[in-house]
Amino acid sequence: MTDHPITPPPELVQQWVAEIWHEGTPVQVAQSDLHIATRAAQWGADQELEACCRELEYNFMPDSGSLRAARRPKPPSLKRQALKAAHIELDPDGKNGALIIRALEALPE
Repeated sequence: MTDHPITPPPELVQQWVAEIWHEGTPVQVAQSDLHIATRAAQWGADQELEACCRELEYNFMPDSGSLRAARRPKPPSLKRQALKAAHIELDPDGKNGALIIRALEALPE
C-alpha cells in the first residue's frame, strides 16, 4: 500500500525491546527496531483496513474504494509538491516567483 503515518511511538518500541531482550531494563532502541515495529504496525493496519473493506462490500456497499482512498490517500504528485515548495521558497508576487509558479501550474499532474 502507500505510505501512511501509522508508526508506534519510540517509547513503546523501547518498552517492547526491553520486554524481549532485557527483561524490562531500559534499552537504547536501534533504527532496525524502529523500522521493524513501524512496518509491523503498518502491515497490521493494512490488514484491518482490507478486512473492513471486505465486510463493507459483503454487507453494505458494493464499492468500498472510498474508505480505502480516505484511509490510505496517495501522496501528493510531484507537481503539487513543487508548487507547495515554490510558494514557500519563492516570492509569489515577484517576477521570477510568479513565472515559476505559472509554469508549474501548467504542467500535467
